[in-house]
Parts: sequence; structure tokens; C-alpha cells
Amino acid sequence: MGAESDFIDALRARATHPSARGLSDDAALFAGHVITHDMLVEGVHYLSSDPPADVAWKLLAVNLSDLAAKGAAPSAALLGYTLGAPAWDMRFAEGLHAALAHFGVTLIGGDTVRTTMGAPRSLGMTLIGRAGPRTPDRAGARPGDCIYVTSTLGDAGLGLKALRAGIDAPALIIAYRRPTPQCTAGVALAPHVSAMMDVSDGLLIDSIRLAATSGVRISIALDALPLSAAARAFAGDDLAARMSAATAGDDYQLLFSMAEKPPPLPCPVTCIGSVAAGAGLTLAYDGRPVALPEHLGWEH
Repeated sequence: MGAESDFIDALRARATHPSARGLSDDAALFAGHVITHDMLVEGVHYLSSDPPADVAWKLLAVNLSDLAAKGAAPSAALLGYTLGAPAWDMRFAEGLHAALAHFGVTLIGGDTVRTTMGAPRSLGMTLIGRAGPRTPDRAGARPGDCIYVTSTLGDAGLGLKALRAGIDAPALIIAYRRPTPQCTAGVALAPHVSAMMDVSDGLLIDSIRLAATSGVRISIALDALPLSAAARAFAGDDLAARMSAATAGDDYQLLFSMAEKPPPLPCPVTCIGSVAAGAGLTLAYDGRPVALPEHLGWEH
């Protein structure tokens, strides 16, 4: 797909331990624990104007989302932090303390560094979770399965758009700055799904990754995508709005395949497509085929 996937391909020759899962997943399964690491870079993953406490929340939440996709319960975190203005650092620390308490995660260590004056901050977190009886990956989707997503898509992308345009859209901005990882839903779904991952880079690009790892073709009905009332009020509900929701990223919802109806969950789920033999991704809207857009989602 691009530079990011090429670099990961170059690392696969060294990632031969079974826990690495061939670097085809967002987390490793090691000695009964699920381990993940995510980073946020200023100006790339968050805006310089975002409040420090919101950045701290997001750093934890994006890592929790990876654990949710593996059905793992979070336990401990290590922080990698770039020091900057002391007042910003302290507000970040206070926000991180609150976020860790909210999600029941313990901070057990990490590292701090200082970079050159004016350089963008780079923040990293390693999160350790307790593996459940089954740890789903991206490789199990089967022909005949349905494709589901939790909650709604596209709010975060519209929140970023609103912030950049100076538009007041509180619900959408909160979705961008403080995503809600589907931890409880992930634990409940893990024993039942055939494959599962989180939607971080955009529904379309992540669906292609799921299809490629499983060796199947995924078909998505864009008119079935769940959109919030706030998203429809902001951007409408036509094909263009739905394509934007499918490519924006930062949703941190769960994308999963199942042959049966999902069990009762603490959030809504929507069937948005199906799995068939073959390869790649196909789209439809109102029963008619739709060409894949040039931009499928976020990739570094």
C-alpha cells in the first residue's frame, strides 16, 4: 500500500516468534498477555491546540482499542514521553492520571526524553492486557460470515474537520479528542468472532487488511454504515458523506466477522457487509457497485 506497509514487510523476517503473529496484527500474544504499542505525534495524530489532558486520554484510548480487538482486559502501561513546556507536561500528567483511573490501568514505568526546541512531541505507550480464553486475530474471516462494526463511524473525522475550520461541533470534537475504546464489547465478542480488529485508520483500509490476512473478499454496503445524528447533521447522509465516514479514521470501533448473530453487547452493532471467497474489497451503495476511492484511509 505504501511506505508504512513496505517497512513492516521488511521487519517480518526478524519477527519469527509465534507471539508476533507475523506482524499482521495490532498486538502480540506473549506468555498469556496481549501487548501493544501505539504512538501519537503532534501535528499528525493530534493538533497542537488540543488540550494536554485530551492528548493523554487519546494516547491511552488508542492502545486500549488494540487490546479490545483481542478481547484482552487491560492491566498495566509504560509511557514514552517527550518533555516540553513544563505547564503542558503537568497538565498531561494530570490528564493521564485521570484516564488511567477511569479505565483501571496501572502505570508501571517508561522513559522520558527531551528533543530540540520547537520539534513536534512524540508520545508512546506500551499496554499490557490479560488474554482471555480466546484471542482473535485478523486471519479467521470465512466465506459466509457477516461483517459488523460497533457503534458509529465518521464522528472523529468530522470532529477534526470542525476543529480545523473553527466550527463548534462539541459531540464530534469529543469523538476526535477522546475516543471511547470498546473494551467491554471486545471481551464479550472475542469467544464468538471469526476475526476482529479495531478501526483506527479508516473502515476501508482496515477492511482490506482484514480481507488480505484472512485470504477472502469483503463486500461493504456503504448505505448500511451506522452514522450518528451529529454526523448526519454536520455532513449529510448521501454517498459522499458515507464515503468520507468510511475513510476518515480515528473511530476506534471494532470491525469483526461472524457467522451468527452477535451476543448482547453494551453498544450497538451493525452488519455492514459480507465475506466471500476471493480477495480484496468491493463496495456498493443502494444496491449498486461503487468504485474504490483513491484514498482508502490513513497510512504513514
